[in-house]
Amino acid sequence: MQVIPKNLPIVLYPRYHQHMNYRGAYTALVTPFTTTGEVDEETLRTLVEAQIEGGIDGIVPCGTTGESPTLSHEEHNRVVELVVKFVNGRCKVIAGTGSNSTDEAIQLTREAEAAGASASLQVVPYYNKPTQEGLYQHFRAIAEQGGLPIIIYDIPGRTGVGIALETIVRLRTDLPQSIIGVKEATGTTERIAPLRARLGDEFSILSGDDSLTLPMMSLGADGVISVASNVVPREVREMVHTALDGNFAEARAMNARLAPIFKDLFIETNPIPVKAALAMGGRLQEIYRLPLTPMAVANRARLEETLRKVGYLKK
Repeated sequence: MQVIPKNLPIVLYPRYHQHMNYRGAYTALVTPFTTTGEVDEETLRTLVEAQIEGGIDGIVPCGTTGESPTLSHEEHNRVVELVVKFVNGRCKVIAGTGSNSTDEAIQLTREAEAAGASASLQVVPYYNKPTQEGLYQHFRAIAEQGGLPIIIYDIPGRTGVGIALETIVRLRTDLPQSIIGVKEATGTTERIAPLRARLGDEFSILSGDDSLTLPMMSLGADGVISVASNVVPREVREMVHTALDGNFAEARAMNARLAPIFKDLFIETNPIPVKAALAMGGRLQEIYRLPLTPMAVANRARLEETLRKVGYLKK
């Protein structure tokens, strides 16, 4: 088994990753709150440090897992700024700065660029269901005006519309320095091979679903933007890098050990289970913002049992 040293060397990444392929394991970081409902900045620092210690390749603040729909603009910008500060050049920071308002996405991206983020995760606009031409113009405008390279986040189960392969190819062809990757959270592996064939090795393809990471990597994906790595960063990182090294037999064994966590972190809407898991481990206070609510009793018991079985919680 590959061993990740606890004190990894500090690597200073350039601010603007025009030509850098994003490979590896990236954590879609939760946003901790205090009992009075504010962002818990000190706990955020400890969560970032745990990720760095686990050897994670990058952190993604203010995505869905970070409860971004309920963060104010000020809180959103503050969380990105703090994560960049806490990381201090030791891994990449891909800021979730998407919106279903193009102007809002541009503004959030500019703020993240000013804070020092490495790249931007841009979700397909939700609820207003644009056409493929609308999606093209949306991402083009953010790429041209936002100041950061973009990883497109395709999650039709949450947005109501998916971005077509042809639209991704068109964006990459027209804006090769700015459209650098895609987070595939479509629930299927079927687009990985054609994406890789059409877009080449420099374009980053990242799984958006922990349970599909290894299957996607077997077809050419570069890694994952992970929910589970909030809980087990070192283990997710080891599995992804073992697969990147081409050792799929060992990666399959790692995936088999992690599979129960991958499954049970989604028995309720993300990020409810992952916050519950972190709270069980004493990492944060289990506080959500409405409309998210604490887990059902039966689901909580099942998640706790799984975490004990895999060794995250002591028996």
